[in-house]
Amino acid sequence: MDGVHFINTRFDPDQTRLHDIAKDMAANFGFTATLSIDPRLAQLLRLRVAQLNPCSYCLILHSRAAHDVGMSSAKVAHLASWRESTLFTEQEAAALAYAEALTVFDQPAFASAHAQATDLFDEHAVAEIAAVVINMNVWTRLKLAQGATPVDGSPDSSSG
Repeated sequence: MDGVHFINTRFDPDQTRLHDIAKDMAANFGFTATLSIDPRLAQLLRLRVAQLNPCSYCLILHSRAAHDVGMSSAKVAHLASWRESTLFTEQEAAALAYAEALTVFDQPAFASAHAQATDLFDEHAVAEIAAVVINMNVWTRLKLAQGATPVDGSPDSSSG
């Protein structure tokens, strides 16, 4: 990931059953999963959850994945301020509000975000949006719990 690698400062998820469960979820709703919702929308959601939690591993991974699905660097850069931006469609804004309300669960905000999402998406799409957000919350928390810490792996990083 662009000259950065990660060390686990708390535990190695490859040695736990937790990692197997998370891998199964990722296969169905992770950034390589085939979904009916637009891949750019799914990446926006993943990246926003990574910002909210805040997971360095996921921020780096999903910034690259957003680029790979054709998202503009301006949209990625303005994601944290999406409410004040005109770069996001009405559907993207509704999905982002849903992702935020589900991630930092606040019942009134979630009820409002869910109602807005159901006005703009069919039931299947809302379910996929929820699954993407839930999956990302699992992964961000797993990476935070294991202590996934970015380390500069570029050749000139030792010249301090």
